[in-house]
Amino acid sequence: MAERTPPHRTRISRRHLLGGGVAALGAAGLTYGIAREPAESEFGGLTVPYYGEHQSGISTPAQAHGMFVAFDLRAGTTKSDVVGIMKMWTADAARLTQGLPALADTEPELALDPARLTVTVGFGPGAYDASGITKPGWLAPLPEFGIDRLESRWSGGDLLLQLCADDPVSLAHAVRVLAKNVRSTSSIRWVQRGFRAAHGAQPPGTTMRNLMGQVDGTENPDPATDFDALVWDSTGGTSLVLRRIAVELDTWDELDRGGREFVLGRRLDTGAPLTGKLERDVADFEATDRFGIPVISPASHIARAHHTHDGERFFRRAYNYDDPPSNDTTSNSGLIFAAFQRDIDSQFLPVQQRLDAHDALNEWTTPIGSAIFAIPPGVEKGGYLGEQVFR
Repeated sequence: MAERTPPHRTRISRRHLLGGGVAALGAAGLTYGIAREPAESEFGGLTVPYYGEHQSGISTPAQAHGMFVAFDLRAGTTKSDVVGIMKMWTADAARLTQGLPALADTEPELALDPARLTVTVGFGPGAYDASGITKPGWLAPLPEFGIDRLESRWSGGDLLLQLCADDPVSLAHAVRVLAKNVRSTSSIRWVQRGFRAAHGAQPPGTTMRNLMGQVDGTENPDPATDFDALVWDSTGGTSLVLRRIAVELDTWDELDRGGREFVLGRRLDTGAPLTGKLERDVADFEATDRFGIPVISPASHIARAHHTHDGERFFRRAYNYDDPPSNDTTSNSGLIFAAFQRDIDSQFLPVQQRLDAHDALNEWTTPIGSAIFAIPPGVEKGGYLGEQVFR
């Protein structure tokens, strides 16, 4: 009986595929042109346009699942290496987001149902340093805050992939495809997985809830009217502050409902400020009760986080995380807080400084990870992500 080569020994290089054409896949026994094409009305077949002025995954209505993957560039990486990564990610992301297998995709069937998959790429300081390009002045670690207990395993990074989708299978597949193709020039620094309400569980436009039970992101800028002034910079890109915030759910459970609402400044059922009835009612921070005590405490979270002027607003696109507990705790949960803004110094920092100085919620929340990335503008067909930077 003739020996059979174990499947794991079959090697198909990306360079071979690019050089030999799609026919190479057929010769290798892989099905690249799969017959089934999802209908537009199918949940799994829904797609988000990839090409355009801005990268998708920012103004895109948030999907149910998100993965944030940071990479460290290997020693000796050059500008041409980084450009090569960007060209590879651009080509693969353009296909995966539209329900097509990436080049050299060894599990092409997993790419057929993108479920609104988006791929967003960011540059950390190290990407600029390795490329010999002057980085923006704001692209540096945030100042130290008293509430921070940062861990290196959740902080920093030279490159970022933010991938979001409504299906965790297509999401996991896309992450693996994009990560494994750049192993020669980079290594994974950290991976953060997050989730929101499942697709279809709530009406479109419903504000997400974090695991403390509170609505999160009520006063977000409107992508249709506010992003040009508050999120997109002059190139069509933006900046991302990514904070991993641990939540002490075990001690939060000990606080009664009235105490929780006092800390937050909002009602838990409707999300309305304590001075209103509906979630989007404007909070009245001057209102007092019959004893002259403010209805919304000046130390409450919404009072400290509220913008002092319109230009201080930024866009929150957060995800919950819930990892296995350790030691004597019953939970290991929190928030992957993604903040997009045009100018970190004038938008994110003033708010964060107020929260750091005195926020009643600080007793139950602790930032344990922090990273900043420049998000380049979108890409047109024939180009590659970050081309404006590397030119």
